[in-house]
Amino acid sequence: MARGPVTVTEEREKSKRVGALRDLWPFLNPYKGMVILAGLALTLTASVSLALPLAVRRVVDNFGTEAGMLLDRYFGAALALAALLALGTGLRYALVTRLGERVVADIRKAVFQRIVSMSPAYFDNILTGEVVSRITTDTTLILSVIGSSISVALRNVLLFVGGMALMLLTSAKLTGLVLLIVPLVIVPILTMGRKLRVLSRENQDWIAASSGHAAEALQSIQTVQAFTNESAAIRDFADVTEKSYDSARRRITTRAIMTVIVIFLVFSGVVGVLWIGAHDVRAGAMTPGALVQFVIYSVMVAGAVGALSEIWGELQRAAGATERLVELLRATDSVADPEQPLAVPSPVTGAITFDHVGFRYPSRPDVSALDDVALTIRPGESVALVGPSGAGKTTIIQTLLRFYDPQSGRILLDGTDLRDMDRDAFRKSLALVPQDPVIFATTARENIRFGRPDATDAEVEAAAQAAAAHDFIMRLPDGYNSQVGERGTMLSGGQKQRIAIARAILRDAPVLLLDEATSALDAESERAVQAAVDELSRTRTTIIVAHRLATVKKADRIVVMDQGRIVAQGTHDELVAEGGLYARLARLQFTDG
Repeated sequence: MARGPVTVTEEREKSKRVGALRDLWPFLNPYKGMVILAGLALTLTASVSLALPLAVRRVVDNFGTEAGMLLDRYFGAALALAALLALGTGLRYALVTRLGERVVADIRKAVFQRIVSMSPAYFDNILTGEVVSRITTDTTLILSVIGSSISVALRNVLLFVGGMALMLLTSAKLTGLVLLIVPLVIVPILTMGRKLRVLSRENQDWIAASSGHAAEALQSIQTVQAFTNESAAIRDFADVTEKSYDSARRRITTRAIMTVIVIFLVFSGVVGVLWIGAHDVRAGAMTPGALVQFVIYSVMVAGAVGALSEIWGELQRAAGATERLVELLRATDSVADPEQPLAVPSPVTGAITFDHVGFRYPSRPDVSALDDVALTIRPGESVALVGPSGAGKTTIIQTLLRFYDPQSGRILLDGTDLRDMDRDAFRKSLALVPQDPVIFATTARENIRFGRPDATDAEVEAAAQAAAAHDFIMRLPDGYNSQVGERGTMLSGGQKQRIAIARAILRDAPVLLLDEATSALDAESERAVQAAVDELSRTRTTIIVAHRLATVKKADRIVVMDQGRIVAQGTHDELVAEGGLYARLARLQFTDG
């Protein structure tokens, strides 16, 4: 069944206000100078627009009486005003558009910086596709508002206010009649505006859900195709996309109806008022030029109201987008750095202590992933973690990297609690080879250099040789400069694993974490990599997670885990002699029966 944002939408409807756009001010504040210049240009263009009808009135009223030279001056003045209007409009466009691009770029950078620093625990409850949608789709809406809508809205507000004032000066009687129309216009804007706001937010949520579905399916394309689930994936994506379309259709229909009602009421009222004005001209109560001036101001005011009714919908959509982005910026992380972190011990020796650690994953609060784990690892010691799937082996590594914080107990590095140190600082002392190696869409060289960005080419190649990766890299079309494809699609599972091991070797950290590091290697490559790992382990603390016991027989100590608890510790021979879980696993792997 297709997932959707219904619960999220219902939860957030009450807080949707155009005032949410105030949250954009911190991003606008650094560019106050540009904002002021844009405001001045906007005021200039609005003022010139309001001055043009005055010139038209003089021309109409004096067309048959003024001398030709004076009439030429009126037309020259009108032409000068037009040039000033064009110049001011161009300047306003350039400033506002540039401001919009600059602010949106800053927002995207701020959101990405915030999200990329969130712990993995945060991503347990949100689709990465939805986050990407917010960074792209929502910021595009904000760009439209800052780069256009707000400027147009303010200009039309000035035209409305200025036009109404000049209409009043031109004819108080006709202006009074126009004001009687205003309540008829305001009512549909207020009543339908709230519904439009809700529909706008719902539409954005469905767009985000659609992006999440697409990203999930494309990232798992091999699995989808292997299980011939393309039809199901297409059906689920189509379902969510259709829901997004239906939401957009309802939003567009509501906005169109509101626009029709508002514009019809405004222009119908203006026509009625002008009918009365025409009778006043025939009666000599006002000049033809004054009526023409009033007509132009009426059209300006009516146009301004119509434009504002349309822009209101855009502002509401942008308000929803702003709230969604601000939610990411203000998201709280269950794993946070202390305000005054302690310095990481220098140098790090690699002493690790799990002090009666208890941990449950937020997504599975009823299951203990680690249950009162007490484990001390000496500097330079090689410790293997073995046990059945779900025993808590990988969780040891995830909590040691502080991807998650334990609910009870402490984890110490060289005697200092991980929670008392800055995460970036102490993680520099750790090198990880994950079970599912992450390969980036760049060259083989840059994938290895990810372990230490300042490494030289020679150091990268030395790490690749140590990880038994050099030979297959050299067979690639461009050697180390070969593109390996998104998520390493051009590499085999074993090749990806060796790239990941080379990356960890290059990092040269005092603590090495190997999570099934050789699981995807063939026997020959495994022997070569195992020799490199053994050599690497001699000078640093090493924690090895493995299902294949043959890879951990040489470890200084083997820790046997089951259901989140440590059930036995010792060397291979000691644990086999003890019997129990390890001996049973050993019999299964080292005997034919």
